[in-house]
Amino acid sequence: MKIKVSILLLFSSFSMLAQEQLSLENMNDFRNQSGNWQIIGNVLANRNISVHPEPAPVSDKTSKRRKRKKRKSAPTLAAVQTEAGTGILYNNYSETQKDHLLTTWEHGDLKLALEVLIPNGSNSGIYLQGRYEVQLKDSWGVMNPTSSDIGGIHRNWETTPGKIFMGIPPLSNPTKAPGLWQKIAIHFQAPRFNDAGEKIANAKIISATLNGVLIHSNVEIPLPTGGPISNTEVATGPLMIQGDHGPIAFRNIKYQLLTNSKVALNELSYKTYKGDFKGLEDLEAAKVVKEGTAKNIDVHVTDEEDAYGITYSGSITIPEDDNYTFEIGYTGGASFAIDGKTIVSNNSSDSEGVLSKEITLNAGTHSFTITNIKTAAWRAPRLGFTISSAKTNPKSFHVVDSYPPNVNSVSPIYVSAEADPRMLRGFVSFKGNQQRLSHTIGVGTNEGLNFVYDLESANLVGVWRGNFVNATPMWHSRGNGSFNPDGAVQWTFLNQPLAQLEDLNAPFPATGTTPDFKPEGYSVDTIDGLPIFKHNYKGASITNKIYPNNNNTHLIHEINVSGTVDANWYYKIASGKAEKQADGSFTINDKEYYVNILSGQQPIVRELNGETELLVLADGSTIKYEIIW
Repeated sequence: MKIKVSILLLFSSFSMLAQEQLSLENMNDFRNQSGNWQIIGNVLANRNISVHPEPAPVSDKTSKRRKRKKRKSAPTLAAVQTEAGTGILYNNYSETQKDHLLTTWEHGDLKLALEVLIPNGSNSGIYLQGRYEVQLKDSWGVMNPTSSDIGGIHRNWETTPGKIFMGIPPLSNPTKAPGLWQKIAIHFQAPRFNDAGEKIANAKIISATLNGVLIHSNVEIPLPTGGPISNTEVATGPLMIQGDHGPIAFRNIKYQLLTNSKVALNELSYKTYKGDFKGLEDLEAAKVVKEGTAKNIDVHVTDEEDAYGITYSGSITIPEDDNYTFEIGYTGGASFAIDGKTIVSNNSSDSEGVLSKEITLNAGTHSFTITNIKTAAWRAPRLGFTISSAKTNPKSFHVVDSYPPNVNSVSPIYVSAEADPRMLRGFVSFKGNQQRLSHTIGVGTNEGLNFVYDLESANLVGVWRGNFVNATPMWHSRGNGSFNPDGAVQWTFLNQPLAQLEDLNAPFPATGTTPDFKPEGYSVDTIDGLPIFKHNYKGASITNKIYPNNNNTHLIHEINVSGTVDANWYYKIASGKAEKQADGSFTINDKEYYVNILSGQQPIVRELNGETELLVLADGSTIKYEIIW
């Protein structure tokens, strides 16, 4: 097993092992406020209407005419509508009720994960310890985000030299359109203080992701940001959500309060070996070159860059019964055994990666052994060992040089779309790991609107905004033929979207199971350089064209059918819970993205095998819809 990566961030990825989830059945986890914060059952935010509309200038005469016609005018569409129930925390903002919301509990180090829905034009923020704001804002379409955009660590408003903090922008802007649910995960490290109460380390965002994309990694926050509950930094403080900038909704709020681990290593010793070892078992008959004791793991005790072996043995003191995660970062090959049993291994000599295993251990002392070999001259010697639990920060037991924080073994290979669109054939893993698609093409536009199209099924399977693709797994060394979209991908659905159905209870066929459906390649539009995909179904010619809308905010998908169209031909536009909006569009899969039919066909919503599908009748006329995310 060979693991090739562009950047390996050992032990820095966010794993949500939350022990607490706010029920959102009531407000018991929060301090009293004026009433703007409420528990509701559903929220609908009209993506086209700002919660802070700009008033249009009018003359006195126009104002009088509007007042006379007010009684006859149609009711104004609301920017936000809510439904009674539980499960959603909502800020029913008004100019008279706009309190911030503080938790009844306080935190130091924290892992936090939640979903947020931001209406058009709205604004809020999560204040860690009530002092360090991670911005929440409708920043849809912003190409170069600042610290005041979503995910940014906000600035403060100090003017005194030494107290000014200008904020930290996110690495990118993987935000979704207003009115959609978005996922945020934050791993926060509180500031550190000595026994005299003096700060000795700044607050830090270990990692933060927005919609699965890393937006912060190991960034320090030296001072409280603007609008804190106090400018005095402390070891613990409440979580605070800003309430005075507009309506906002939250759900699935999970958190884990973290403490420092009391796990300890004892009686640590090592043995080193020299040779071109092909497997870990080769060390059993190998001659020991050097042995000794150590305080921490250090691969450099081998005094070799390559063709070496090393074993570390000792005991681990476990303070309490719990589940513990052991992670071994390595180059070459490695294994980890505890109490005489190997629990994780990669029996290679030229690989690279992180071995990770969670096991249940009782309090007490447990023996362990780490074995590492390497015969890969192109890789640097690396060996790291970290232990964590759901309630503790990861604790590393290696010296820094043995496993530096950012290990770059392979220079990443990125493909971008600049003046002209870019196309790249290859394999893609649907939703990251669910199913490997072998006949896909990635298309990147210079507007930063990108998509993956499945040539075998004639289906638009994924869209994203920003950079195009990371082609490292395809082009580095021998490669594996796959590329990774470089952004927050909104996946759609699998299989053939156009078919003749016996009735509306019949499923669409799986990809490759219909002999009457034949791919015929694609041509390139001479005007915009984008592909026009071609297929044949039962003698009819089908073309698919996907292109940015006029404002370059989202994509339009246009399907044309020429030739004889039989009865009961249908086209599937979306799969997942479809909820109709006030403007006639639909949110899909519980507000993951929008689709809006532009070509006039009447949408058909059906339930089949526990799944909701949005269809239109394919009668030979053009089918045209927007996908907005």
